[in-house]
Amino acid sequence: MTESKSPSFIQSLLPVLILIVLLFLNVKYFEDPIGGANQIALFIAAIIGGLIGWHNKVKWENMQRKIVQTIHSAMTSILILLLIGALSGAWMISGVIPMMIYYGVDIMHPSYFLLATVILCSIVSLATGSSWSTIATVGVAIIGIGNAFGLNPGLVAGAIISGAYFGDKMSPLSDTTNLAPAIAGTDLFTHIRYMIYTTGPTMILTLVIFAVIGLFHWSDNTTVSTEFIKEGIAQTFHISPFLLIVPLALIIIIIKKVPPIPAMICGTTFGILFALLFQGELLNQLITAEGLENKYQLLTQSVFQGVSLTTGVTEVDNLLTTNGMAGMLNTVWLIMAALTFGGVMEACGFLKKVTQTFLLFITNQTSLVGTTIGTCIFFNITACDQYLAIVIPGKMLQKSYQEKKLKPEVLSRALEDSATMTSVLVPWNSCGATHSKVLGVATLEYLPFCFFNLISPLMNIFITAINYKIRKLK
Repeated sequence: MTESKSPSFIQSLLPVLILIVLLFLNVKYFEDPIGGANQIALFIAAIIGGLIGWHNKVKWENMQRKIVQTIHSAMTSILILLLIGALSGAWMISGVIPMMIYYGVDIMHPSYFLLATVILCSIVSLATGSSWSTIATVGVAIIGIGNAFGLNPGLVAGAIISGAYFGDKMSPLSDTTNLAPAIAGTDLFTHIRYMIYTTGPTMILTLVIFAVIGLFHWSDNTTVSTEFIKEGIAQTFHISPFLLIVPLALIIIIIKKVPPIPAMICGTTFGILFALLFQGELLNQLITAEGLENKYQLLTQSVFQGVSLTTGVTEVDNLLTTNGMAGMLNTVWLIMAALTFGGVMEACGFLKKVTQTFLLFITNQTSLVGTTIGTCIFFNITACDQYLAIVIPGKMLQKSYQEKKLKPEVLSRALEDSATMTSVLVPWNSCGATHSKVLGVATLEYLPFCFFNLISPLMNIFITAINYKIRKLK
């Protein structure tokens, strides 16, 4: 039996470099790269990686097994993504999202809108432990309010993601917050308390930045434009505070630790029921306008195909459009293509080789933490999954932390500040692809404004470099 050869560092990086070139070309030549071009780029990079692996005697069966395992590990995320599409359709036709926009433009003001967005998303995500649920519910409504105010969608999405990821990172209910200490070898609440030393300053900086930016986006003309939007919504939907029961019920369900998939199914079901209770007139109008036979047909179509309402006001029409489950299929394809690439990279030993090369640069505790953060970011780019970006570097670097006499919470904090925080900044990572689709904002458009996510890894390196609260083994 012929054993496979270990790849060289150049061989390990070549598929990544080719992928980066192809993605750059896609941005240049395609208006919507996520519509198929980026998926093809990932498949091409995976094929090149597979050919290099074949040259190194890696069997196809091993590559296929790893690809299947990698995609299987993300099936829950893919199902959640499809259910988010269903939920958005149900919440739109029921008037839940329009209601949140209607009241939101009254409660919020452009001068403090971004600051309030970060705080609100932080609270919801901290309570639910899920950035995905927060962004798919509260985030979608906030994007609509931001559009009504005429704010840059990338800026608003950056505020949403910053807040959602703060809550996700610090919540004991979060999956990544439980995973990181488990991999590093420390307990959950030691990990959460230790993250305060980096997360606290990062969040303060984030709030200050958004507060300052918000002051420069204030406009005296905003009230006029939002009145048009409120009128358009009120003429289309029956707006009632009772519609708030739907998102509040979903938040309570998630706080009660109901798993994400049944929670999303409940949220979608509530939306459909409230559509029947509150939007009877609208449903009858749509049945007639679209030539449908009954409400069952209309509501089912709203879930799988989405909702597109015409009010005669362009700004309102843009807000009242969702693509349902079908709108998520390109993103599902993107995630599967990315995980195929990640599976090939792992099966051929490329990820391990790059990580081993990174280890050569470790000379002190700062370089160790910097290497951890760099490795996690590399895995988010190549393995395309935040869980793999936590698990593999965490396992491979654990011994190095012990050799440097550093407590395991130093490692777990570095994993969270990098793997969790940067996953949403990679367009083809499962997190980046999902949130981009849900919010309707390209990853590269919101990336510069995700201040919390961008500052987190840098803050960790800085805190380590000045040796502040770095816990040592006795």
